[in-house]
Amino acid sequence: MVSSVGKGCSEAERAYIAGILDGDGAIMASIESHKEKKFGFRVRIIIKLTQKKPELLQWIQSLLGVGFITKNRTTFDWVVKDQQFCKEILELIEMYSKGKGEQVKIALQILKKPITSKEDLLYVARLADTLSSYNVRSFGRRKNYASKIQEHTSSND
Repeated sequence: MVSSVGKGCSEAERAYIAGILDGDGAIMASIESHKEKKFGFRVRIIIKLTQKKPELLQWIQSLLGVGFITKNRTTFDWVVKDQQFCKEILELIEMYSKGKGEQVKIALQILKKPITSKEDLLYVARLADTLSSYNVRSFGRRKNYASKIQEHTSSND
């Protein structure tokens, strides 16, 4: 599948987006219960940029052609939840990301790992736990996804 996410981005624009994400963004992972998935869970990577004014976020959304902007009480967020788009964005900025370089690598590992067994799901859950440990807002309230999955699946699965 060929996508147009960031197709027209210059090297400078890719580096700029990486810098914005490094400073004002978050790369988050969550594993959610999902009845239609073979092992009852799905992994989600979410990319979020936060700014006080929406103009920069609107420019990024226009340039990349993905995501949505929401208004909070005092800020605006640009959010991307589509897994293919998250993968393509992270691949676009991977070589330019300094502050969140490790998070980008972990998120890409999650996005590229096919879930064909319970062991694959647990591996991805451990990566999600590692990724969420980087996020300051998650401290003290983050879930241990690997434990959550083990609690909900029997050894006979």
